[in-house]
Amino acid sequence: MPRELLRMRRLILALTLVPIAVAGGAVAGWLVGPPFAAVALLPLLLLLWIRHILARNWRSWKYAERDDDLLISRGVLWRRLTVVPYGRMQLVEVTSGPLERRYGLAGVQLHTAAATSDARIPGLAPDEAARLRDRLTELGEARSAGL
Repeated sequence: MPRELLRMRRLILALTLVPIAVAGGAVAGWLVGPPFAAVALLPLLLLLWIRHILARNWRSWKYAERDDDLLISRGVLWRRLTVVPYGRMQLVEVTSGPLERRYGLAGVQLHTAAATSDARIPGLAPDEAARLRDRLTELGEARSAGL
């Protein structure tokens, strides 16, 4: 997985928790007194802890193309292994939001007949995402046609 995915997620984390820390410290300092402005340290400590968790989560994402299916593995505490048979794929999408495009990333989303299918691979380089989409589409058509 490209390191840009980790950078993007850390940016989102900082853009979320730093304003909360500043606002919390300012309000606590104004309402109760300057010593209570230390409340701002709690979101900052949370930021440091989640930053570490994000790195571990980023390293946990893996995928492998096998002869008959695609394996997607992820998770640190709760590990998930998703196996998607090529013949069950109905749609393969490449998605990229504004922030992902800014970091040069794309994701592959697999849709199957199962309503609970959560087969996605985030944070790929756009070229790799397009290659994977084309390869999975080709294999899916071949398997569903019974070839």
